[in-house]
Amino acid sequence: MTDRAHILSASPFRTHDVANQPPPLEDVNLYTLDACLRESVAREGAGAASGALEAFGGKLGARETLRLAVDANTNEPILRTFDRYGNRVDEIDFHPAWHALMAMAIGHGTHASFCDPADGGGQVARAAAFLMLGEVENGVQCPVSMTHAALPVIVKHRGSAPELEAWLPKLTSHRYDPRALPVAEKTGALLGMGMTEKQGGSDLRSNTTTAQRVSGSDRYPFRIVGHKWFFSAPTNDAHLVLATVDGGLSCFFVPRVLPDGSRNAIRLQRLKNKLGNRSNASSEVEFHGALACLIGEEGRGIQTIIEMATNTRLDCVLGTAGMMRRMLIEAANHARYRAAFNRRLIEQPLMKNLLADLTLESEAATLAAIRLAKIFDSHGDEQSAHLRRVLTPALKYWICKRGIVFAGEAMEVLGGNGYVEESNLPRLFREMPLNSIWEGSGNVMCLDVIRALTGKGTSARGLIDELETAQGLNRDLDAAIARLKALVVDPARLDEQQGRQLAESIAVTWCASLLVRYSPHAVGDAYCAGRLGAERSLQPGALPQGTAVDAILDRVFA
Repeated sequence: MTDRAHILSASPFRTHDVANQPPPLEDVNLYTLDACLRESVAREGAGAASGALEAFGGKLGARETLRLAVDANTNEPILRTFDRYGNRVDEIDFHPAWHALMAMAIGHGTHASFCDPADGGGQVARAAAFLMLGEVENGVQCPVSMTHAALPVIVKHRGSAPELEAWLPKLTSHRYDPRALPVAEKTGALLGMGMTEKQGGSDLRSNTTTAQRVSGSDRYPFRIVGHKWFFSAPTNDAHLVLATVDGGLSCFFVPRVLPDGSRNAIRLQRLKNKLGNRSNASSEVEFHGALACLIGEEGRGIQTIIEMATNTRLDCVLGTAGMMRRMLIEAANHARYRAAFNRRLIEQPLMKNLLADLTLESEAATLAAIRLAKIFDSHGDEQSAHLRRVLTPALKYWICKRGIVFAGEAMEVLGGNGYVEESNLPRLFREMPLNSIWEGSGNVMCLDVIRALTGKGTSARGLIDELETAQGLNRDLDAAIARLKALVVDPARLDEQQGRQLAESIAVTWCASLLVRYSPHAVGDAYCAGRLGAERSLQPGALPQGTAVDAILDRVFA
């Protein structure tokens, strides 16, 4: 028998063995694996939460949890406007995986760790948990973030609407309860918001939704008539909604179910067919006389709702940092095991440069996000208030923009393997633009940066003071601080047309100052050279010659 005949007779249908493929990155602890995150949590005063964060990181990195994320996005929510008999129900059916993920996030308290502006603390630990959640599933981050962001607003303005007192224990509960019931019968509740309309988008002052005071309802004495073009998480138990009354555009609390068990007059028109974030339901709605109560003063609706939007902008930064971290470790895991041209990818100089550059970007995003959360924790501190005002939009602008580029590069490391849905990288790629768009697109963020630097109580001095704590640690950084200082201390030089350049300069210089202070020298110096130095490049993977890429790559898997 010939050799060929022997092979065919032994295994006639065997064509190949599976080789040169990496093991799946699952059943890992997302917290213990991430040195930058652990160090940031300890440094920013949340070390007491490390045990809970490690437990949460283990749950999130488990194979079963990663499978839930796939199932929740593959089986998208379905709108049921009517029941079989023709009764209006406005229900949305979610896959069980969605509810399991929501229960996990709410059970850890990622929606309610920051409940009272007078308390202080809690933001950093919560931020770390939210960042890790972003590594796994991003749709659930929407209702979680909106609830977390709305809670300080509810606490601050509860005196204007006594009904809100009954909601607070349910909003801060760590029990997930998706049932459509009066709040008194719920074990937990979630909040959302409705701001934009089809004719206005970011121009909230163009809203046409109206509110009228009615008699006979002490709890909810207003009726809302109008529409909202983007109404995310419509099955949340209540929403903060902008509508115009005699005193001007105002903020209203609109429950989904009324105290008597009847549905409020909120009509779901359709669900949005979105690029990403497909596990989460986003809708268009109409209000047909929906009952509501006023939050805050009449005519100050934008000011009230912006308090909430500022908190969600922090979450845009955290969520993007989480996705960047996930795509980085997927790319690095692939490169550690995949070989080409007789060498593992991780051993090849050009791939090393790219992965090191992505590591710098991911570490900068994590450091900046957790530090920003710490600044949010500093209530009543005027310096922190100024920093928060300018850094939140600057970091949201820059990190969310970088996330989009980052995702494409990380996917390319895997080549065709990264382009197929089973790798989960296409899902993360589709998610990346959302955080840049949500709660104010890039241009809106840049305008907010300019306002923070030129308006009453300017943030320029606080920003420069903070940056100068890193003075003398890196020559490229020193030069960048000097350039930025010359620009921001003179409001007349802040040209709106150059808003993007300004926001980028603030964000990159801020990130560089954190890296040179808190990361290994190789990381901080390489970031400054690659982002601020004479050999800086617009493309990832072009770090200058002599960069200590091996030392940087040691940061990927701690």
